[in-house]
Amino acid sequence: MSVIALIGAQWGDEGKGHIADALAAQSTIVARYNGGDNAGHSITIGDTAVRTHLVPAGAFHLQATCILGAGMVINLHSLAHEVDELNGLGANLTPARLKIDRAAQLLLPGHIALDGADEAQLGADAIGTTRRGIGPAYTEKMSRLGVRAGLMAEPDVFADAVRGHVERTNARLTRDYAQPPIDADAVVAEYVALAARFAPHLADTTALVHAAIERGERVLAEGAQGTLLDIDHGTYPYVTSSSTIAGGVCIGLGVGPRHVTRVIGVAKAFCSRVGGGPFPTELHDEAAARLRGTGANPWDEFGSTTGRPRRTGWLDLVALKYAARINGLTEIVLTKLDILTGIDPLPVCIAYSYRDAPITHFPSDASILSQCQPIYSELPGWEENISVAQSVEDLPLAARVYLLQIESFTGVQISYVSVGPERSQVFEVHQSGMS
Repeated sequence: MSVIALIGAQWGDEGKGHIADALAAQSTIVARYNGGDNAGHSITIGDTAVRTHLVPAGAFHLQATCILGAGMVINLHSLAHEVDELNGLGANLTPARLKIDRAAQLLLPGHIALDGADEAQLGADAIGTTRRGIGPAYTEKMSRLGVRAGLMAEPDVFADAVRGHVERTNARLTRDYAQPPIDADAVVAEYVALAARFAPHLADTTALVHAAIERGERVLAEGAQGTLLDIDHGTYPYVTSSSTIAGGVCIGLGVGPRHVTRVIGVAKAFCSRVGGGPFPTELHDEAAARLRGTGANPWDEFGSTTGRPRRTGWLDLVALKYAARINGLTEIVLTKLDILTGIDPLPVCIAYSYRDAPITHFPSDASILSQCQPIYSELPGWEENISVAQSVEDLPLAARVYLLQIESFTGVQISYVSVGPERSQVFEVHQSGMS
């Protein structure tokens, strides 16, 4: 077989963890290729809601090797906490099962300090980052000053590299932000101990992925965040700092495009966004609260990583069609269709009004998008409980019309639909080979 790319087709938080878990059941390798612990994937197993942040969401399928790819920035402190938690639930993330690419970058305490200082200095113009150091870590990587994971195998060299990171950070904190310096000795001691723990997990993961491809096995490349947060093709500067689109799979895992044969875009039946930036279909009324939920349930619209309430709005088909194009989506998996039950009519955005003229393309330029007003088409809603549906035939006609509108507008078939958080609440619409 080959590589399946699982991509967020909106602003992230589309429910990729739920789908990754299903796909991982038939995969030999499940790999994260971008981002860091700013991502959060949720899986509901029975009555237990499990959240992953660095480890791929396929961690509970014990036949799969979990890979943290070269395109990631890895916070070892967060990784230690996550591995301990997941192992306590039966994930068995030993060095044989969890592999860290030697070329992956390490996210260190100075990156977190700089991220917070940057956001505080921007004030009202803050991007709305998770303040977990992702941007500064990628900045240091691109400046060729980053600390690669491979150095964990060389304790003395690693200690010197971490100390150098702290010294560079302290120069900036004290000079540019009037912030107190970080304790270099404490950071070095903590991270040398963490490096000793995770050095046995180091591997050439590109070689592992290619070996699996040559054996005809399935590799699942699990994306973090969403298409519209891509550093190049998203709503810059209100984006993340990595390549979230399908092309990022090739960069972050070291595989050629010909090996990526399926590109699955996960999209919610409505939209949500965390942090700053333009959001044309955003709502600020009772409908927004209804789509968001109260936070009482693990699947409500609150960040898996930060707990922040998400901004919510109607489905934006213009943005989804853009995501389909730049990712080359071969199929869409639609999640949270059940949340729309009881809303009638259901508006969907089919164009924008920009300076009093209609436009039908998605402008990734944030300054233009911020001036766009949604043009809606209204579809009929439904009252029936669809959370028990096991096939498209079990859906009311209005729900099927909603799916057809998405397919006809984007030109991409919907392969699967999720009508609830459980593994059993996902069913096939068009044959795709997910199982």
